[in-house]
Amino acid sequence: MSIRVMLVDDQALLRTGFRMVLAAQPDMEVVAEAGDGAEALEVLRTAEVDVVLMDVRMPRLDGVEATRRICAAPDAPKVLILTTFDLDEYAFSGLKAGASGFMLKDVPPAELLTAIRSVHSGDAVVAPSTTRRLLDRFSPMLPSSGRDPEHRELDRLTDREREVMLLVAQGLSNGEIAARLVLSEATVKTHVGRILTKLGLRDRVQVVVLAYETGLVRAGGAKG
Repeated sequence: MSIRVMLVDDQALLRTGFRMVLAAQPDMEVVAEAGDGAEALEVLRTAEVDVVLMDVRMPRLDGVEATRRICAAPDAPKVLILTTFDLDEYAFSGLKAGASGFMLKDVPPAELLTAIRSVHSGDAVVAPSTTRRLLDRFSPMLPSSGRDPEHRELDRLTDREREVMLLVAQGLSNGEIAARLVLSEATVKTHVGRILTKLGLRDRVQVVVLAYETGLVRAGGAKG
């Protein structure tokens, strides 16, 4: 079955370029387009979409608020944020709003296609290096004093799961975490899965955001 993609960008030329790249793939099809967030919400009322490629800076309704509304709906499509600027201040807000990934618009076509497939399969696609830069840049906006009492769910984690969560929050990939903790990559993946389940999170992007919001980690590394 093809991955049904929706393109949301106020620049028609960019949408055309993305559509051409996706149309050449046997497992993808562009089923809808929109020029801004408001139009995207309107189109999604009737279109069946698996992955939304979402611009951030658009008229009427920006991509962050559109992402928040889309992800709040039941059986919502996955959202992949695309932006012109690395470390765009809207990118972090987009991830908090529920997006499954963040990429630059000038990403090589092969990487974009891989990202769409990854998001569709339930993975996050923010590269570890991008995660580190994003959070180093924006963590001053997040709580920096002790853990928020509203997030006592962190107590559900085992010591090993907490250790894995700290490394995920620092932007390490599963392979890097496995090497650091002398575990197999499959074991790390299992731990990440349990963390998601226990904390009620959708993907590792939300793990990173929660770790910083609760003060579990801060820019530059683990708390304490």
